Amino acid sequence: MEILSCAELRKTYLSGDVKTNAVNGVNLHIQQGEFCAVTGPSGSGKSTLLHMLGSLETPSAGKVFYQGKDLSSYREDQRAVLRRRRFGFVFQAYNLVQELTARENMLLPVMLDRNQADEAYLRMLVERLGIADRLDHLPAALSGGQQQRVAIARALANKPAVLFADEPTGNLDGQTGREALALLKETSTQLGITLVLVTHDLHIAEQAQRMLRLEDGLVAWDSAAGGGQ
Repeated sequence: MEILSCAELRKTYLSGDVKTNAVNGVNLHIQQGEFCAVTGPSGSGKSTLLHMLGSLETPSAGKVFYQGKDLSSYREDQRAVLRRRRFGFVFQAYNLVQELTARENMLLPVMLDRNQADEAYLRMLVERLGIADRLDHLPAALSGGQQQRVAIARALANKPAVLFADEPTGNLDGQTGREALALLKETSTQLGITLVLVTHDLHIAEQAQRMLRLEDGLVAWDSAAGGGQ
């Protein structure tokens, strides 16, 4: 079943008189539970595409659909609720709140949504992610790998339908990066979560069920289409 799609998606940035087409007419259909890796050279539009699919940025033109509903029909407060409840985000820079403990960072989406935490589910997450003994620590007291694990726990805390990961291993050493990727894959598979991951690393992309290559803001190659679009 299709969970996420876009039609003729475009994003244009203006800097003075200079116009840059970061995403230039992308059409995409992503199935529920699919692990889709988006790769391509720097400046090809990977992160911009992910941010528009996740409703973090507004398209200049085109449409994004979640479960068949056009996201442009949502008010901004409705999109914020969608991001909290149905989408999870993991970034290269972790984006943890430095004044909050690991546990408080993990619980942010739940608290913002004024929901009651599912303690059994959260215990399962932190045990699987190996951070059960680090929950009372501030981010500054955690290694890069531990901070990324907290960021993954935060992204999964509200049981999202789609997890967006933007270069999640970019700031990690090789071994820690492989462990973080394995955790993302394992947890997403076990929970039935759709995973859309941006990476410049082909070794990471090749582990996905589906690979897309962006060039100049366009899908140049899609493994689901037999190598073309």
